[in-house]
Order: sequence, then C-alpha cells, then structure tokens
Amino acid sequence: MRILHLSPYYRPAYAFGGVVRAVEGMATALAARGHEVTVLTTDALNQQRRCPGAAEEILDGLRVLRCRNRLPWLRGRFNLSTPAGMKGAAEAILPSIDILHLHEFRTLENLLVSPLARDLKIPIALSPHGTLTLGTGRASFKRAWDRLLSPAVARRIDQVIALSAAERAEAKAAWHRFGAGQAPTRFDVIPNGVRLGADINPELAAAFRQRYALGGAPILLYLGRLQRRKGVDIVIAAFQKAADSDARLCIVGPDEGMLARLRRQAAGDRRIIFTGYLAGEMRLGALAAADIFALPATGEGQPIAALEALAAGLPLLLSPGCNLDEVADYGAGYVLAATADAFAEKLGELLRDAPRRQALGANARRLAAENYTWESVAARLEGLYARLL
Repeated sequence: MRILHLSPYYRPAYAFGGVVRAVEGMATALAARGHEVTVLTTDALNQQRRCPGAAEEILDGLRVLRCRNRLPWLRGRFNLSTPAGMKGAAEAILPSIDILHLHEFRTLENLLVSPLARDLKIPIALSPHGTLTLGTGRASFKRAWDRLLSPAVARRIDQVIALSAAERAEAKAAWHRFGAGQAPTRFDVIPNGVRLGADINPELAAAFRQRYALGGAPILLYLGRLQRRKGVDIVIAAFQKAADSDARLCIVGPDEGMLARLRRQAAGDRRIIFTGYLAGEMRLGALAAADIFALPATGEGQPIAALEALAAGLPLLLSPGCNLDEVADYGAGYVLAATADAFAEKLGELLRDAPRRQALGANARRLAAENYTWESVAARLEGLYARLL
C-alpha cells in the first residue's frame, strides 16, 4: 500500500509535542510492515527555527519531503504553516498514492492538499490528535476558521481516526456543526502507540540524576509543553502540598508562555527543577530516573508523554482529560479530578509507599505492552485503509 502522511511538522520537530511522535510512530511502523510510506511536511523545527535537514531524505525506511515555510513567524504567533511549494509537491506525489492520511485538522496543509486528493478520488483519513476542541486556546480564531474553511475540508474526509471514544463523539458533533453530518464519513477509534522501554536503563537514570544533583530522592516527573491546558501549575501546587523535603519535582518541556509564572509559583523552592526541553538520551533519562508521573491536562487527545511513562514503568497520576481511563482499570495509577488537592492526596500516598509505586509500575508496563504498541496501531491502520480502498 502507498500511503502519504500530511503533517505540519515531523521528526526532529519534537518541540511541537506529541503529534510529531505520533506521526513518526505510525509512519515508521507502517513502513516496517512493508508499505511504501511518504511524509509530506514543512521545515518547522520549533516555534522560531527551521529544521536543518535536507528538503528530501529517507528516515527509518520512509521518504520525508519538507516544504519551506515562507513566514515562519506565523508558526510562533498563530501556530500556522506557510509552506512554499506544497501544492506542487502534492500534485507530483498524489497520482502514485493509495491513501492520504491528514494529521491535525485546521491546517493550511489540509486546505492545499485535500482538494487535490478528492479530485483524484484518493481516500482521505484524518487523525485530529485532539485539535477539534475549541477549549484549548485561540477559540475566536478557530471559530472563524470553522465558519469559512472547515466545512469543505470535513466533506472531503472519508475516515476520522479518533484516539478515544470521547474524541470520536467530539468529531461527530463537529461534523454536524460544520454542516457535514450527511457526508459519508466514518468515525473509528485507534489509540496512540509507544515504543516499549528497551532504551530506558539505569545508566541513563544515573546520568540524569547527576546532571541535576538529584541524589537518591524520589522524583515526580512532569513531561510536556509548559502551557495552561497541560496543568503544570496544578502539578506544582500538588507537589508543594504533598511532598516532604526529600522529594523532587522535575518539570521537563519547552516554554509556551508559562515559564515566568511557574517560576514565581515555585517561589525559590529548590526541590523544583525546570530542565527546559530535553531530547534523546536526556529525555529517556528523565523517564528512567522518575518514580511518579503526573499530568492533570484538559483537552488532550491522548498524550504520548503519558504512554511513554507507562512504557517506562511509572505509576501515573492523570486527569480524565488525558483519555486514558485504562490506567485506573489496570491498577497502573489513578485518574483524578484536575485539582491540586486531588493530585496532592494520591501523590503523598505514593511518595510514602515505594512498594506500592513498584506494583503500579509493573502494571503500567503491562498496560503499555498489551494495548499501546505502534505495531498493533499499524496493524489496525492497515485494516482501516484496506476498507477505504
């Protein structure tokens, strides 16, 4: 099968969060299963910089094509691409493609490429990755986009691939809101995946602890962008309520406008460490060194960071907005109201009970292995694609 993934950003643009890792995971897993996979994307590396890589390259057995952003400052201000030459690149690629898979919903890439695919009668799938909701910022901008642009795109899409039952319901409601409720769009659920923790080892944990002078203290880990909907301020408040002097909180992730406020909230508390964005072995080291993972987010699709914590064998403290209720069902952690009090209560219990942390961590690894591997995701995508052809 010949598959084209269309995404505003791709490896190594991990600063944009879990969408990049999700697209990479499914694309490489599909390529490993023998499919001919191409990723059409832009040269965005982060909110300020372009990717230094070549415009065309082979990564992990698949072809990656990057179009240059004309106005990169729009990425930082409105989270929008301005990809030069993308329409021409799509016109050259699409005649040899069986399936077009879009990633995120309100993108210029979708506006440029989806009409071309529809004219060629190529089936179109969409993974919204939690972007359909209006409650995660820029609501006025999104409403204007939806009035002017979303209905036409929605009517072109044959298949919506939600990450959870909640996102599927949200997508169906959005299609009705766009006036596309009568379009022959199917709505199915396929979760995100994760690489299992083979790369996480004691040496990485030791290097991380040494770099940040953590000693043998129990570590609470927050891993994600520093933005309001992720609930990082709730993590800090819960930690300050629950933790004794021996514990540490490591906040790992790029700033998206909250860092100054969070530093004021931490108020010189030396137990709280802001590492900034970490990649590669240092990111793995944070997961390897941690004892507990917390994410009281709202408006998530299904956070890759939480799945990485599962694979690393960490007990999880999550909010319902993470759409990972299986964490509680498997005894891999707790799904709690996104409040400092709720998180502080369970955090205090886990910090005082190392055997309990170990038992939850073992269940976390089992949950990741049974439900959230990229290989199983790719197999389900194959079946879905085949149904569209």
